[in-house]
Amino acid sequence: LMCSCSVGGGLVQSGDSLRLSCVASGFNFDDYTIGWFRQAPGKEREGVSCVNSPDGTTSYGDAVKGRFTTSRDNAKNTAYLQMNSLKPEDTAVYYCAATYRQWKLCTRDLPPSYAMDRWGKGTQVTVSS
Repeated sequence: LMCSCSVGGGLVQSGDSLRLSCVASGFNFDDYTIGWFRQAPGKEREGVSCVNSPDGTTSYGDAVKGRFTTSRDNAKNTAYLQMNSLKPEDTAVYYCAATYRQWKLCTRDLPPSYAMDRWGKGTQVTVSS
């Protein structure tokens, strides 16, 4: 089971930066592609980014390209989402999730939420204007 995930949310101002961490336990982190998702009030959950293992290849949604960076440290069983130049429209609950050996889903596109095997608890990110 994934736990202590999506740490690092909070209230920030437009233009600020924030880093989310996703700490996993209970499974072999190295075998999983990690995806970041978000859900704003009244909207469907959307993919934000993903990162493969072990090569660390990534993919991003159009809304965050050039502003967000995702990475992972397999030695620490942790994935990160560095969010820069935050905008009010980035306000959402952010989730990390894992899918077993589905690296092909994280190439030019993002894995769909239904493909994820494990989900972390969400963390609220609020960006004020």
